[in-house]
Amino acid sequence: MKETIENIRTEFLGWDLKDAAALEQFRIRFLGSKGLIKDLFGALKDVPGDQKREAGQLVNALRAEIEAYFDENKQRLESSSTKAEKLDFSRPAATRPIGSRHPLSLVRSQIIEIFSRIGYAVSEGPEIEDDWHNFTALNFPPEHPARDMQDTFFIEKGEKELALRTHTSSVQVRVMENSTPPIRTISPGRVYRNEAISARAHCFFHQVEGLYIDKDVSFADLKQTLLYFAKEMFGEKATIRMRPSYFPFTEPSAEVDVSCTICNASGCNVCKHSGWLEILGCGMVDPNVLDACGIDSKVYSGFAFGMGIERIAQLKYRVNDLRLYSENDIRFLKQFTGGF
Repeated sequence: MKETIENIRTEFLGWDLKDAAALEQFRIRFLGSKGLIKDLFGALKDVPGDQKREAGQLVNALRAEIEAYFDENKQRLESSSTKAEKLDFSRPAATRPIGSRHPLSLVRSQIIEIFSRIGYAVSEGPEIEDDWHNFTALNFPPEHPARDMQDTFFIEKGEKELALRTHTSSVQVRVMENSTPPIRTISPGRVYRNEAISARAHCFFHQVEGLYIDKDVSFADLKQTLLYFAKEMFGEKATIRMRPSYFPFTEPSAEVDVSCTICNASGCNVCKHSGWLEILGCGMVDPNVLDACGIDSKVYSGFAFGMGIERIAQLKYRVNDLRLYSENDIRFLKQFTGGF
């Protein structure tokens, strides 16, 4: 029995456990249900009675030794496998889901990029404004409807009345107050109006307003700037038309339409068969606004324009409900994976 045990010890110590397959063969050979250790225990019945105790102890010690050897090599192989996996630079990287940018962020970035090509800087300001920057400096008369509670969200703060800004023109006032012409800037941001929420209106939305002030600025400069924007945003075939309008802070003022890109201006349901879609308002800066901001209206002139980012996004992506932009519906947002 002792000789058999020593032969088995010599055999298992010489076993080349180089991989998982060899380890499994080792387990079957020595520790399996038909392995050598099982045979040794079966052979104990033939050992003389006075030698059984010693023989049993030797077999148990051999089994413990083989099990320890097996476990040690198993851990070694698993550890080396993990290290090899970590250092395998040839493996493809794990795929990760790509997030989505909000359509309004995509359009906002594109508008900024278009105007930055022709020298417009980006200006930002507070969303809570005082009466001077939101209304008075922009030539809004005291009786103007926009000052009414039905149109503006007012905030009471001590003796000074503040409001959520109704347009980003307030940022332009701050720029004019703190800058010397020439001034060329755009002001993107969120604005607020006291309106019922529907598919075509919301109590908050986003604007980009532009301002250019210098000597000898004309309406022709305004038209050419907006035509450039329309072609960059909607394609080279896009054209614009300007219709007379009224805004307190510009004179003369105009509404700007772009040719419908969906039907190529031939008429469809989107453009109400007119071939045109309204995109923004504009005009020459009223001299009263320049003077109120400390700019000599006899020396300088300028133009301003403002557009709703939601409106541009609706035309670009054919979105027919403003509420989709703020409902965080993943099915809607997933359509804009990647993007500009």
